[in-house]
Amino acid sequence: MTMPRQGDLRVFGVSGLPEITPGDDLAALILTALGRQHERLTSRDVVVVTQKIVSKAEGQVIDLATVTPSSFAQHYAAAHDKDPRQIEVVLREAARIVRMDRGVLICQTRHGLICANAGVDRSNVPGEATVTLLPRDPDASARRLRAAWAATGVEVAVIISDTFGRPWRRGQTNVAIGATGIAPLHDYHGQTDAQGRPLRATSLAIIDELAATAELVMGKVAQVPVAVIRGYDYPHAEAAPGAAALVREAEQDLFR
Repeated sequence: MTMPRQGDLRVFGVSGLPEITPGDDLAALILTALGRQHERLTSRDVVVVTQKIVSKAEGQVIDLATVTPSSFAQHYAAAHDKDPRQIEVVLREAARIVRMDRGVLICQTRHGLICANAGVDRSNVPGEATVTLLPRDPDASARRLRAAWAATGVEVAVIISDTFGRPWRRGQTNVAIGATGIAPLHDYHGQTDAQGRPLRATSLAIIDELAATAELVMGKVAQVPVAVIRGYDYPHAEAAPGAAALVREAEQDLFR
């Protein structure tokens, strides 16, 4: 499949959403916020939604006052000046501990994602002792949002994003942890480069690139949890496998 030629992109943030609480109709709230900006969704848009507001709407929120830390969590927290209740939540959410070093817990989640603290996060959450977890199924979360907007007559692609660090490079970047309506990868295998050489190993993580693009208008403290990317000519993919397709199988992971 040949990648469509890309023209100019427009990327804009959606601000003015209220504090999201469990049970909120996130799709409707985003449409309302867009309307206040004199914007609307159009078919073929890519809508990037931060994990944090998806988790809040889905009730993936834990009051640490309800958590009893294990002795291991207490010991680790005391050694690294951490909240033992939050460490306990991280341990519960982790399917595998990849690395424990200098107070940092790098975990593999049940989704297969490798990230700090198994995605357990205290930032941008009201209250002194409240954390959010990752959505139970981020691809399903994306599908629900897409279906809600399709019911209004627009067919869009949806990406659920989160901010991850990366081995070997400083800084964090947005990545896609959920997606629908768009193929997650574009495989150049079988095509040729400008010199006519066949490409054998080039596969672009399109949804990660779009998630990172959206972060440029979101920011971490600007309270812009949604972005719309317009003008990206992605191949329609009704039955695309979602962001789960980006998780590398264990037998192909050279760093285990």
